[in-house]
Amino acid sequence: MQNPTAAQIRETYLRFFERHGHTIVPSSSLVVADDPTLLFVNAGMVPFKNLFLGLEQRPYTRAVTAQKCLRVSGKHNDLEEVGPSPRHQTFFEMLGNFSFGDYFKAEAIRLAWKLLTEEFKLPVERLWFTVFEGSSGIPADDEAAQLWQEAGVDPSRILRFGEKDNFWMMADTGPCGPNSEITVYIGDDLSKMSADGVNSDDPDYVEIWNNVFMQFERSTMQRLPHASIDTGMGLERMAMVMQGVHSSYETDLFRPIIERTMGLLGSDEAHYRSKPAPYRAVADHARAIAFLIAERVLPGNSGRSYVLRRILRRAAYQGQIIGFERPFLVEVVDTVIKGMGDAYPELRERREFILETTDTEEQQFLRTLSSGITKLNTIIEDLHARGEATVPGAEAFRLKDTDGFPLDLTQKIAAEHNLSVDVAGFETAMDEQRRRSRAATQFKRGVDAEIWQDRNLPPTEFTGYAELSSAGRVLALAADGDDVSTAQEGQRVEIVLDRTPFYAESGGQVGDTGLLIGPQGQARVEDTLRPVPGVTIHYGRVVSGQFSQGETVTAQVDTQRRADIQRNHTATHLLHRALRDVLGEHAAQAGSLVAPDRLRFDFTHTRAIEPEQLREIETRINAWIRIDGAVTWTVTDYQSAIDNGAIALFGEKYGDQVRVVHIARGAQDTNATHPAPQAPPDFASRDSVELCGGAHVARTGEIGYARIISEGSVGSGLRRIEALTGRGAEAWVEAQARTLRDLATRLGVPPAQVAERVEALLTETKQRQQELDSLRSQITRGSLEGLLAQVQRDNGVALLTARVEAPDATHLREMGDWLRDKIGSGVVVLGAVLGDKPQLLTIVTSDLVKQGYHAGNLVKELARIVGGGGGGRPDMAQAGGRDVGKLDAALAHARELVRAHGTRSA
Repeated sequence: MQNPTAAQIRETYLRFFERHGHTIVPSSSLVVADDPTLLFVNAGMVPFKNLFLGLEQRPYTRAVTAQKCLRVSGKHNDLEEVGPSPRHQTFFEMLGNFSFGDYFKAEAIRLAWKLLTEEFKLPVERLWFTVFEGSSGIPADDEAAQLWQEAGVDPSRILRFGEKDNFWMMADTGPCGPNSEITVYIGDDLSKMSADGVNSDDPDYVEIWNNVFMQFERSTMQRLPHASIDTGMGLERMAMVMQGVHSSYETDLFRPIIERTMGLLGSDEAHYRSKPAPYRAVADHARAIAFLIAERVLPGNSGRSYVLRRILRRAAYQGQIIGFERPFLVEVVDTVIKGMGDAYPELRERREFILETTDTEEQQFLRTLSSGITKLNTIIEDLHARGEATVPGAEAFRLKDTDGFPLDLTQKIAAEHNLSVDVAGFETAMDEQRRRSRAATQFKRGVDAEIWQDRNLPPTEFTGYAELSSAGRVLALAADGDDVSTAQEGQRVEIVLDRTPFYAESGGQVGDTGLLIGPQGQARVEDTLRPVPGVTIHYGRVVSGQFSQGETVTAQVDTQRRADIQRNHTATHLLHRALRDVLGEHAAQAGSLVAPDRLRFDFTHTRAIEPEQLREIETRINAWIRIDGAVTWTVTDYQSAIDNGAIALFGEKYGDQVRVVHIARGAQDTNATHPAPQAPPDFASRDSVELCGGAHVARTGEIGYARIISEGSVGSGLRRIEALTGRGAEAWVEAQARTLRDLATRLGVPPAQVAERVEALLTETKQRQQELDSLRSQITRGSLEGLLAQVQRDNGVALLTARVEAPDATHLREMGDWLRDKIGSGVVVLGAVLGDKPQLLTIVTSDLVKQGYHAGNLVKELARIVGGGGGGRPDMAQAGGRDVGKLDAALAHARELVRAHGTRSA
């Protein structure tokens, strides 16, 4: 193949193995679903791990893939190496062919040789092959060496290495075996090639393919009953070799991204060559950003989300290094989407989600960067002044805590000033903050949760699903922050009972309020929480008498408030199901608040919901309410619930036993005392089935009515809906009706005609505004008449330069058009201050355009004087700037430019 594209290499690889009996398996997700030890897929074999271990069966024994991979740690994959190194990336594609107990070494080597020499047509004289030389207890792989010779490899090109280079294992147990690597010499001088360069750091030797022969069980080193093949060929490296370049970043996988970056910056090849590392980092990181967000990974402060945030923010900072002063990553990431969308359609399908998330995070980081750099520079100046060489850990932590300035960026900037950072001190400050944070979250209503942890209290029995009034024994008391045996009237208290109907805040549902009635007094419960797992604490005040440890009290939940909460909680489930029905299954819950007066629901979605969609969602919810579907729940094991279609919320922790809430689309309760109305014909048939420990109504009809009152963005890729039900929705409707009646009274029309009357008033206002604009234009033209006397002629060319007053750019253009028409033939240059910025307008009449005068070139020269830039058409152009004080100088310079023009372009 002569200089193939990366796409052609990928396709050739896949189709070659398909012709040889392999099933093309689409790339798995970057996010590893069933392996807690991995954040991301980091090798092509990861999706097949259970097949190699014999834990899974699939309908094929030969497979070939182009697998998305991401590495941000380990040998050669430290994030800081990406950019300075010409060949290391975070995101990459791994081409691989696999045999699961089918063919083995002989067939793998035969196919590898055939692909390299017949399909890819690599020059044999540049190829080197390595095999395992053997070690204590593990035999040498003489078989592989012999098979390469039989395939056609010169024996002198077959080298032997030890376990470090040529023996692969998954872990201390499980499949393992020797491997054989293929290396290509890409140096310009073939006479300098030697065996010493293989497996060295010499950049002229590139390892392109690794064939792993899984034939032993690691712990025993006994032969496996079914040997397997796992191979990996990095597409980026193979493209580098086959396209005849010495860096992955010079291949067609990266050059379009780098060129787009140059175009956005207005730089050139020379600038790129002078600072290649930042350009490379931006190109690599843009690919990682696109693919991670496509997998619905969002920037955050932990786990995968933190990896994405680090990569995205590092890309933004690298952009600053090469000269960007504004957000730019969206355009670069979009280039990735366009270039790789054919091979990976999810990029195009989720384009808006990817770009919106990127833009939001970059904008946020640039604000952080500006503030953080200013503060860090001050710290650095102080250190230099004192002759010190280390940024204190406390200062680095303060930058992160107050400005969100990441430690790795502090280290990078410090290193640029020959300073180090006290990382140990940073970690100490971080640990102290975590301790304070834990204490703060455990401290509620003046009480530290450690009080309850030290008491080793048994779990509280919750009775609130079945009843709202229960008897319970006081197990523990705290008053005004102290552990006590008796609490008196007026004291703030925390009371623990052995059993209670009070729901403790969790899962988005707020805690219950109500009364505790004891033999000696009453306490008003203002909140209910569970700061210690399993232990419910009632927070409130003793309103009469006293409470003592050991006595039995009656716990009474505020029934009306609980009923409102239950309506909102069940409505939240209906909303979740309706969102998925209308928008798609991607609209997953990302947070919620279930209070007595409202519900709030956050979910993943890339754009604002269309009004028609929002109306459809609300219509579905209320149809569900009217058909009075049964709300039931069962307790089962987690896996059974998931297998039966229950929705588990992302990020929630579930035990072995879970509560499954099922909300039917119609009357399915055989004990129903009245028939339910039929659902509308187009009403979706899917029930709501979710894992949930909250309180709900018994039937959807109890909700009464639901009303969505707002929908908006709360972050990149996250939307929020707020809604009302029951009494809250009724009050909202009444408030809207009252507002409408008041408007009708003021407008002097019936309520039904308010919209019509408002439209008429808007039309009237618009007409008056047009009349006002016309008068303003007449006044402006009157003032322009006086400017005509300022027209000067030079070499027969009329020139008018003037500083004018204009409310906006549109009026400035209208003034220029009028003056041009009056002059007939000539050049008009106007300057104005719009807001606090200078604005320039140049106009050249058509006859002078034919003589070579160019408004765009003229305004470009003038804009430089006011610290700006611009351009435009030959007949009209505009430009802005930053320095208002030099506007008059720019206008004065216009005459010199026009005079100097002569017969050439200004």
